[in-house]
Amino acid sequence: MRFSLFAHMKRVSDKTTQKQLYDEMVELCQMIADRGGMHAVWTGEHHGTDFTIAPNPFLNLVDLANKTKNVRLGTGTVIAPFWHPIKLAGEAAMTDIITNGRLELGIARGAYSYEYERLSPGLDAWHAGQRMRELIPAVQKLWQGDYAHEGEYWRFPSSTSSPLPLQQPHPPIWVAARDPNSHEFAVSNGCNVQVTPLHQGDEEVEKLVGHFNAACEKFSDVPRPQIMLLRHTYVASSEDDAQVAADEVNVFYNYFGAWFKNEHPVSRGMIKPLTKEEMAAHPFYTPEAMRKNNVIGTPEEVIARLKAYEALGFDEYSFWIDTGMSFERKRASLERMINDVMPAFA
Repeated sequence: MRFSLFAHMKRVSDKTTQKQLYDEMVELCQMIADRGGMHAVWTGEHHGTDFTIAPNPFLNLVDLANKTKNVRLGTGTVIAPFWHPIKLAGEAAMTDIITNGRLELGIARGAYSYEYERLSPGLDAWHAGQRMRELIPAVQKLWQGDYAHEGEYWRFPSSTSSPLPLQQPHPPIWVAARDPNSHEFAVSNGCNVQVTPLHQGDEEVEKLVGHFNAACEKFSDVPRPQIMLLRHTYVASSEDDAQVAADEVNVFYNYFGAWFKNEHPVSRGMIKPLTKEEMAAHPFYTPEAMRKNNVIGTPEEVIARLKAYEALGFDEYSFWIDTGMSFERKRASLERMINDVMPAFA
């Protein structure tokens, strides 16, 4: 099982500037790329929210390509309903050329109704998923060339992606999947699969890999794709340090839940600060649940947890580093991952 870094620019307050967030993200990516031995960097797409500052992952990846050497560069993920197939095919291909064939193209339906309301009014999660299912095959065919499309959401005459990607037949495509149908869609279309249990425990991890294995069995005539697990991870120096991280990850998920529900006031991209009482009253986000469910612990604990994921058949484990914790704590955790955890998988 190989390792990668999943890094957005997230903040739960405006104490850190946007420029500082970007510079910190670049430094973390250079750590794992230049001396850390990780396989890839993943960064995604979000709009109109300072909780995740990431309007176009291709821009970030092109910048990282000039600041790293061999690490793969992935979109984790682009939001399918916000892209036209011709536009996505061309911009992804150009990114693949500029990065010298290092692009991994992750695609998802999106999660936040806050973004749907602003970029595509009336859109809901189901129709966003349907757009993704129409988009991906169209992009694949545009990379082959001379493809006309008559779909539910897009129609265009015979077209070819310009440019064409450097990798042939095209960059690997990853689909963010949860339910059995999304796994079947990904596998049947020759796409790799990215899964995340978010705040849930390892029973959810086992369920997700079960959906993937069932899809692979159903479409056994298709070469078996790869599967990646994405989890919030903190490699602690001690149990006390792990408890601090659990508190920090709990704050992060409370803000994630608030953005997801789209009920709190937002001003200048920042959600109204949550009170300690609001967070304490959440029905399932607690520091205790975060400590148990996410990969938070000493190097020995983390190794044991990741060995279990490796045994389940995951090809890649992505270290999700985004929380409200300080940059210094993120960097220290990542250093312990590189120095104390990854050698056990060499």
